[in-house]
Amino acid sequence: MEKMKKRLAMMDYIKIKTPATAANLGAGFDVFGMALENPYDIIELETNDSLKIVVKGKNAGDIPTEPMRNTAGFVASELGCKVKITIHKGIVPGSGLGSSAASAAGTVFGLNKMFELGFSLDELVWLAAKGEVVSAGVEHADNVAAALFGGFTIVHGDRVIAVSPVDIGIVAILPDLVVNTRDARRILPKSVSLDDFVFNVGSASMMVVGMLRNNIELIGKNMQNHVIEPARAGLIPGYLDVRDSALQAGATGVAISGSGPAMIAVCTLDKREEVASAMVDAFVKNGIDSEVFITTVGRGVEVLEWN
Repeated sequence: MEKMKKRLAMMDYIKIKTPATAANLGAGFDVFGMALENPYDIIELETNDSLKIVVKGKNAGDIPTEPMRNTAGFVASELGCKVKITIHKGIVPGSGLGSSAASAAGTVFGLNKMFELGFSLDELVWLAAKGEVVSAGVEHADNVAAALFGGFTIVHGDRVIAVSPVDIGIVAILPDLVVNTRDARRILPKSVSLDDFVFNVGSASMMVVGMLRNNIELIGKNMQNHVIEPARAGLIPGYLDVRDSALQAGATGVAISGSGPAMIAVCTLDKREEVASAMVDAFVKNGIDSEVFITTVGRGVEVLEWN
């Protein structure tokens, strides 16, 4: 879509809540995404005489405020909207929980409302995906699709399909580690064996069925990936211990969330506390502190206030 300029705001202020997201979920690299109930960002958009970015909250100092280096600023520039964007970060940047996607998705959603741009939710996905180039070096829509639609999303070609599984326990754990998204993409293999290809296709297919049926066992069992996960596991010290501890505590499946370092476990709602404790303890045994989110499948972006 071409860049548009001289937009007139139909409202002066809008406040948006945007969820964290987990991408890939095993074999669904750059295809699967899932919104989480916690954590989330709050984004405020106000009419202004220029495009300005303010970032507050978790690790705010690590996030660029120069518009063209910030995912929210980049997409606002693409739309030609002059606003002050205040991002209250609840999602740690570089966590693998869709921090950059939350900024981009929340901003395009809010601007669409604020300026009455008339874009559909599907169109907003591809606008928000443009912002991901700023952080990841490549345009990808798995996180932004989940942030906008909520639930479990599948992105393929120019299509987005969303389903809303319920009563699925999620534990997202963020170790005190740094994984650079660009590096995490750079180390991926350029070719795969036929056996690994077949395994991943099977896992991804079964994952979709599990989500449609709210089948926690089927979802968890197919959070396996013979290509991406092995390449990235070495970026997370204690990965195997954490995964095995979660499974022993009752998780049905564990995977790296996006490019990491966050890891995500699926379990029944009543097992979340036990699984979370086991994962935290496993990281501690490897000399790593962590933050844990006991959550479930979340909704997409929401308008909290406007005037």
